[in-house]
Amino acid sequence: MIKLLEAPLAQDLHGFTECLWQQRVPHRVVEKGEVQELWISSQVDANQVLTLYQLWRDGADLSALKAPPARSVGVMSRAALQQFWFSLLLIVASVLVSLLVGFGENLDWMRRFAVVDFQVRGDSVYYASISDNLASGQFWRLFTPALMHFSLPHILFNLLWVWVAGRAIETLHGRGALLVLVLFSALVSNLAQFWVSGPMFGGMSGVVFALLGYAWLWDRRGGRPAIGLPPALMGLMLLWLVLGFAGVLEYIGVGAIANTAHLAGLVAGILWAGLRSLLIRQR
Repeated sequence: MIKLLEAPLAQDLHGFTECLWQQRVPHRVVEKGEVQELWISSQVDANQVLTLYQLWRDGADLSALKAPPARSVGVMSRAALQQFWFSLLLIVASVLVSLLVGFGENLDWMRRFAVVDFQVRGDSVYYASISDNLASGQFWRLFTPALMHFSLPHILFNLLWVWVAGRAIETLHGRGALLVLVLFSALVSNLAQFWVSGPMFGGMSGVVFALLGYAWLWDRRGGRPAIGLPPALMGLMLLWLVLGFAGVLEYIGVGAIANTAHLAGLVAGILWAGLRSLLIRQR
């Protein structure tokens, strides 16, 4: 985002920001010292927004005006990458780690990214405890299982939602909001799944459920800026959870499903949406 203007704290920008929301202009107001700063998306024509601001200050009726047109930029332009490079980093890291573990075939590499170290002897799996790994400083293991994927449909499905939902959250709510959501949901979903099934799991699905749960609750409560994902996605997520826990997905050949990670990720995303909304209101 780019800083458009500064205004005194005494000036009430509520009317102008409501106009920007109605015109679907992504923006943010930040208080710094004795002034408040208005930041807008780099994909919006700043000159036209400044013109709107001046008209608003002069008392003009902005309801009849059209929204400032978005700049024509490529999806992978430099300005766009500055908006959502963390989402892209998640995708690249997931691809690289999934290739390193051979989509689950290379156990030597998989042991390095699993939530705990393990050994396979015959049909049995022996693994260390979480406390042993933490004592040896292997904190990354709490998060890296999310980067491992075990089939092409598995990684394509998850990374598609990282691209759609993660990119929207990073662009509209900021990289910090997405970073906390990813780390929190990965931690919660990995620990929950490990408690149920041991270390032989992986995938970004818990994080994906967190992204979608966060977006659903945020928009449902009227949070600004709205993320804009279809509300029906929550129904599909709940249906997927029911089918997974009922064993239907595994029965029809989808494969082993980390159902506990999905549920834990969904709860983590909803919790972060509620907590972030509360923090913003208190500020």
